[in-house]
Amino acid sequence: MFAAGASHYGVADLAALAADTHSFESRYLDGLIAPWPAGEEVYTERSPIHHVDSLATPLAVFQGSEDRVVPPEQAEMMVAALRDKGVPHAYLLFPGEQHGFRQAANIRAALDGELSFYAQVLGFELPAEEGIEPIEVVRP
Repeated sequence: MFAAGASHYGVADLAALAADTHSFESRYLDGLIAPWPAGEEVYTERSPIHHVDSLATPLAVFQGSEDRVVPPEQAEMMVAALRDKGVPHAYLLFPGEQHGFRQAANIRAALDGELSFYAQVLGFELPAEEGIEPIEVVRP
């Protein structure tokens, strides 16, 4: 369906998120998905990490190192699955950044990185005058 994609501070495993999220949002998923742990089957069904077998599309992952809403472990779990499956991917971890990037330089770097990723995996050239540095695309 898609030729490439990007995940900005995305969730890989809803059950892990339910167990690991900070206290302010500790019951937030109950209303969005199902009460935890009674709805564990729904959490599993809706978690991308449990559907890696059907994943073949290159994916760029952008994550803040201090994200307490969706911890970096979520991104790292997905990146490991991409690597193990041999799917081209990129992973940029932004030190000091939280959920929903706030620092202007990081917002720009994430957007530039996403465009660089698309250019590399879809095969188009970026305009040199934009000054966008290529990010590393891992091609296992």
